Amino acid sequence: MKHAKRVNKAKSSFKQLNVVSTSRPLELIHMYLFGPSITMSPEGNYYGLVIVDDFSRFTWTLFIATKDEVYHAFKRFVKVIQNEKNCGISAIKSDHGGEF
Repeated sequence: MKHAKRVNKAKSSFKQLNVVSTSRPLELIHMYLFGPSITMSPEGNYYGLVIVDDFSRFTWTLFIATKDEVYHAFKRFVKVIQNEKNCGISAIKSDHGGEF
């Protein structure tokens, strides 16, 4: 009995863009919530909120215990980062999860 050779070709859903579509930091941020993870963080958290600045591609990861904490964690993040960068967030892109 012959075994068929399996070829795994991954195809991207989106075309990769090497062009930055924004003109300043925090003009557009991307957010993604993941979890629950199998491994608990040292602080006892099972979820993570990943935030990426479209302009700089700088990435932050906020670890939280439950999905219910997303809003408050993001609210704290916004306050700190807008003060630090001295500008406001103009737009947010997410995966349209209910937690947002």
